[in-house]
Amino acid sequence: MGHLLSKEPRNRPSQKRPRCCSWCRRRRPLLRLPRRTPAKAPPQPAAPRSRDCFFRGPCMLCFIVHSPGAPAPAGPEEEPPLSPPPRDGAYAAAAAAAAASSQHLARRYAALAAEDCAAAARRFLLSPEAAAAAAAASASSPASCCKELGLAAAAAWEQQGRSLFLASVGPVRFLGPPAAVQLFRGPTPPPPAEPPTPPEMVCKRKGAGVPACTPCEPPENPCDCLREPPPETPDINQLPPSILLKIFSNLSLDERCLSASLVCKYWRDLCLDFQFWKQLDLSSRQQVTDELLEKIASRSQNIIEINISDCRSMSDTGVCVLAFKCPGLLRYTAYRCKQLSDTSIIAVASHCPLLQKVHVGNQDKLTDEGLKQLGSKCRELKDIHFGQCYKISDEGMIVIAKGCLKLQRIYMQENKLVTDQSVKAFAEHCPELQYVGFMGCSVTSKGVIHLTKLRNLSSLDLRHITELDNETVMEIVKRCKNLSSLNLCLNWIINDRCVEVIAKEGQNLKELYLVSCKITDYALIAIGRYSMTIETVDVGWCKEITDQGATLIAQSSKSLRYLGLMRCDKVNEVTVEQLVQQYPHITFSTVLQDCKRTLERAYQMGWTPNMSAASS
Repeated sequence: MGHLLSKEPRNRPSQKRPRCCSWCRRRRPLLRLPRRTPAKAPPQPAAPRSRDCFFRGPCMLCFIVHSPGAPAPAGPEEEPPLSPPPRDGAYAAAAAAAAASSQHLARRYAALAAEDCAAAARRFLLSPEAAAAAAAASASSPASCCKELGLAAAAAWEQQGRSLFLASVGPVRFLGPPAAVQLFRGPTPPPPAEPPTPPEMVCKRKGAGVPACTPCEPPENPCDCLREPPPETPDINQLPPSILLKIFSNLSLDERCLSASLVCKYWRDLCLDFQFWKQLDLSSRQQVTDELLEKIASRSQNIIEINISDCRSMSDTGVCVLAFKCPGLLRYTAYRCKQLSDTSIIAVASHCPLLQKVHVGNQDKLTDEGLKQLGSKCRELKDIHFGQCYKISDEGMIVIAKGCLKLQRIYMQENKLVTDQSVKAFAEHCPELQYVGFMGCSVTSKGVIHLTKLRNLSSLDLRHITELDNETVMEIVKRCKNLSSLNLCLNWIINDRCVEVIAKEGQNLKELYLVSCKITDYALIAIGRYSMTIETVDVGWCKEITDQGATLIAQSSKSLRYLGLMRCDKVNEVTVEQLVQQYPHITFSTVLQDCKRTLERAYQMGWTPNMSAASS
């Protein structure tokens, strides 16, 4: 069989006696594997005589007494790993010898007292119940106590390592039980030696168990890994599309199409939403042609409002196509499009019966034929503007007055062919009129007096009516109780007495324009004394207004917020400057004051004077 246990003589300097325990330096007998040649087998080379210790870790006593629950550190005197067992019949003999040594070592450690077992159990992180059971078992059977203690130590060791692995507070590496504890579980092949590797960091933010890159240095605070990630920066695209569409609706066509739509594809799709193509403002764009209007109408057939003012590159053909493909058009504006004729307005009236607003001022080719089509086919018309359309006469205006009974606003300017008959027709057939303007038309007091029938009249523009007398104006103010704005500019016949009646009778009047009227300081004094509602008074170019009138109206009026004194030559700028300081709630309009306000707004917008250009 050979020698199972052997002791080398002490006088051999070349073979140093091994010290199996790195703590107590205790010398234990070593297990020498036998050499046996199996029968009926070719001879094998004899295994070298080695002094490998069968137990790789510290002795059980030192492990129980000194170990804090972690394996013994590898020292310089630690023995090399076990040599692989032979593959022949000697392997069974080696296993039997290992079992005999285990029993011998178990009997050796059984001499420990019961209190030592309880202390050892506490060192293995056993529960108090397990420690008490271990003490009781030691009193009855020391050998079984030692075995149970070793198994409990192994279980405690694994549980401790598992808990440390799950905690992931810092750099954690799972460590198995020491070899001395594995003794009680049976012989297991030793793990292969691995080169030292840096510990793995487990990031709680990305999930436990996911290895991350090794940090250069450990975190200062171990709790940093348990902190919640910072909140994400809010993104405007996280808003609902309805909110973004509401925001984009406040942008102009250039801002929406040339700026916002270039940010990303999502914004481009929003900017092309159909609701933005319901209201199109193409004014002053010379690139607007008939082909472009046709493409727009083909793409978005739900246009309800379009403005093509000052677009000189299109013709009646483009407007006809637009009207044909957009039957739901409600508001049509085309100022100063002198190339358009009755053809365009007839097409709009024929294909858009729901039309409510038509502003086609300053179109020389527009005649009564177009107005007749509007009056007969657009019964929902509420707002019309035919200023400076010099070929329009009473014939077309009367048709509109009789056909469009829902009219609320009408404005005429310098239409010399429009007379008192048109004013009378509107006053009789359109009771819902709220705004009426006949600036520079061939209208007299005989036609204006019919406006007293309009109980809902709130704004009246009678500028430059040559044959307008004071009595007619006073009668209108008395009967139209809802009148809030009255414009009597360029009427030289309006005097102080008329202004006094207006101040007394205008219960809801807020705006009064008297530019170039024949009034004096008495008119301003009457306004300040009798009116409690007038907020805006403009007496520019009234040559008889002096410092006294401006000062008294500022002192006596409680509602005044604006006083126009432009080109009132008898009003001193020094007086106006004093009034500005004394009454900051009132805006005084003169040439000097307006220039100051313009400069202040320019400085607020970041404008700076160019001194080099001024010096040159």
